[in-house]
Amino acid sequence: MKLILASTSPYRTQQLTRIGLEFERCAPNVDEDLFKQAGFTPETLAEVLALEKAKAVAQQHPQAVVIGGDQLVSFENRILGKPGTEELAIEQLLSMQGQTHLLITAIAVLGPDFLETHINQTTLKMRELSRTAIERYVRFDQPLNCAGAYKLESQGITLFEEIQSTDHSAITGIPLIALTSLLIKAGISIP
Repeated sequence: MKLILASTSPYRTQQLTRIGLEFERCAPNVDEDLFKQAGFTPETLAEVLALEKAKAVAQQHPQAVVIGGDQLVSFENRILGKPGTEELAIEQLLSMQGQTHLLITAIAVLGPDFLETHINQTTLKMRELSRTAIERYVRFDQPLNCAGAYKLESQGITLFEEIQSTDHSAITGIPLIALTSLLIKAGISIP
């Protein structure tokens, strides 16, 4: 059975390659802003977006198993996504420094006779940091396309004093432990 990742994210691609899966990638072309305005809780928004991405690709490939995913940061009742610019990345990190926030990662696995979702929550406590340290980090890692404006798989790990998660792979974009279980249930062989 064909497996498709409803994403062009290089991070998610690396994760699926890491566990030995053969898959195709397809851009889901979902208007995320439309859903962000609906007033969902952060967990629900991440889950809805993961599912909508999977559905968008499944419409083009109805016999495939499709993986959709979304990730966002929940901080002080606000949803922080990808900053897009260095200035916004610096501002996001400055607001979170010394504080705890949630990194919410959702996946949806959709097949011809299968649909399940999973949400992973990682709790992160950021160190107290100076503006200069944050600016230096943003220049180095360029985390402009990362929820929360950090890359834990790179120098971003130095920003944190504590991380609690049941599946650390979720931090990169896909909770691989949960995904493996869902794919097996959907009929995909895992090497």
